[in-house]
Amino acid sequence: MATTDQKRFMQMAVDLSEQAADGKKGGPFGAVIVREGKIVGSSGNCVMKHTDPTAHAEVMAIRDACANLDTIDLAGCEIYSSAEPCPMCTAAIYWAGIKAVYFSNTEEQSMDYGFVDKEILQELRKPVAKRKVKFQRITNPAAIKVFDKALKQNG
Repeated sequence: MATTDQKRFMQMAVDLSEQAADGKKGGPFGAVIVREGKIVGSSGNCVMKHTDPTAHAEVMAIRDACANLDTIDLAGCEIYSSAEPCPMCTAAIYWAGIKAVYFSNTEEQSMDYGFVDKEILQELRKPVAKRKVKFQRITNPAAIKVFDKALKQNG
């Protein structure tokens, strides 16, 4: 069962989703990132506002938290999202090191309202050669040298 604080953080995420939809900033999605009981990042969906298909609420909240904490490592943080995160946002959550995800609306509920991620999930499970979007490798020996240089510089 959710704690009082968890319910409060979820309500904030829902409020952000409503603001995003009402302000025509993006879809009806909101997210709040919390560390040690304090909000460190938050955002509604900003896809339309920024003309950016990656400006989902969770991604924008991650960007906000990283800027506020001056780090790319959000270990120890939790994210509260008005809806179950899409595949892109889920990947961003993993990349950021967030330890827990709490959501209200399910993927199925999002699909009922026209927000369809199932096709993306199905595509990601296919071999690259069978996907709808063309992926083609164009080798360039300099590319691996950049990796080598970055590895040497960053240990």
